[in-house]
Amino acid sequence: MSGQDKANDLLAQIAKSGKGLPPVHLWNPDFCGDIDMRIARDGTWFYLGTPIGRKPMVRLFSTIIRRDGDDYFLITPVEKVGIAVDDSPFVAVLLDVEGSGESQLLRFTTNVEDRVEAGAEHPLRIDLDPQTQEPAPYVLVRNNLEALIHRNVFYQLVDLAVVREIDGQRWLGVWSGGEFFPIGLEP
Repeated sequence: MSGQDKANDLLAQIAKSGKGLPPVHLWNPDFCGDIDMRIARDGTWFYLGTPIGRKPMVRLFSTIIRRDGDDYFLITPVEKVGIAVDDSPFVAVLLDVEGSGESQLLRFTTNVEDRVEAGAEHPLRIDLDPQTQEPAPYVLVRNNLEALIHRNVFYQLVDLAVVREIDGQRWLGVWSGGEFFPIGLEP
């Protein structure tokens, strides 16, 4: 059986099993080069410039993505191919809120159906564009892979924001999993 056949067999097994994520962090195959696959900022996956319309295929690819430094790869035990990612590989498209105040829990669902609860293991962070000062919010999904928080979901976070003093400054932020995540300085 060729390496490609083994990889295809493994992907088929992963797709059928529905059990967790493959251990891509343990796999160290040879780099086979870049392929013409790109994930746009809005979470759309493209292959050869055409959107991948089959959601199960996108979900499958999303389970074998890994980030090494600033580079993204699709990984199997026998091959590693580079792909382009415009911003983040995932987009947080839904937010479920449970409780309030310091006991509040924020649960995000991504465009590829990953679900994470913001907290110490899945922190939120905000990047500000240096020119426009527009915020770009993210939540850590797994390992060093983040989801860009969709604008509508970010507006929900802003609605939930409370004020907390940090180092003498008043910050707006949200609580989740016992952690306070600053969104921005109080106006």
